[in-house]
Amino acid sequence: MEKLSIIKIGGNIIEDDAALSAFLKLFSNLKGRKILVHGGGKRATHIASKLGIASKMINGRRITDAETLKVITMVYGGLVNKNVVAKLQALNTNAIGLTGADINSIKSEKRPVKEIDYGFVGDVKKVAHKAIDKLIQADFTPVFCAITHDGNGQLLNTNADTITSQVAVGMSNLYDTSIYYCFELNGVLEDINDKNSVIKHIDSKIYKELLGKGVIADGMLPKLENCFDALRHGVNTINMGNTAMLTQENDNFTKITL
Repeated sequence: MEKLSIIKIGGNIIEDDAALSAFLKLFSNLKGRKILVHGGGKRATHIASKLGIASKMINGRRITDAETLKVITMVYGGLVNKNVVAKLQALNTNAIGLTGADINSIKSEKRPVKEIDYGFVGDVKKVAHKAIDKLIQADFTPVFCAITHDGNGQLLNTNADTITSQVAVGMSNLYDTSIYYCFELNGVLEDINDKNSVIKHIDSKIYKELLGKGVIADGMLPKLENCFDALRHGVNTINMGNTAMLTQENDNFTKITL
């Protein structure tokens, strides 16, 4: 099977023009088929504040009311997405910016209200991998923002990590898929206070050991649970680290396999 790389970048890269430009050069130089996924939460919070719309967060997750959804649509689907696409075009990468509503690519359902009402937040239910592949086969590079839809005209704010893993699972029907989660750390760390303590390989057995020691905790816990779910559903490998892991010279990042 042909290889496909799905790369997700976080808000810290998007917020820093120099870091974003450096990343997009690496992304453009990456050989083979590829998809980019981005969020933009920090930019959305900043612009919402300027518009007098308070951002509500519970346990690090955004509550998306109707007014917040308007801001997120403008920022994720407009400002951030089109800026990234324009910069990629300047680097001779023929990118196409997408939400999950475009070509009906990612359908979600509104998260059910349990203890917390998250508002217009979506949980991914279906990825139209054949439709996305038509773009790839036409030599376009899809750039997804963190917005999906419910099939009934409603846009939904959706976690970018989840979009990344679900798109990778869907595309694994057609490709040998690998995920690259790019963030500010060098990888999963043995010691959170030592940025050089990168755990270079984690499989299911090592993961259980790290859980037992309390090394995997807090925000990294759902990230890694998400990773192993994707691996169990067809994704080949998942890599976590800073953007330098996209270069062949760098091996100081975390590779996750079953």
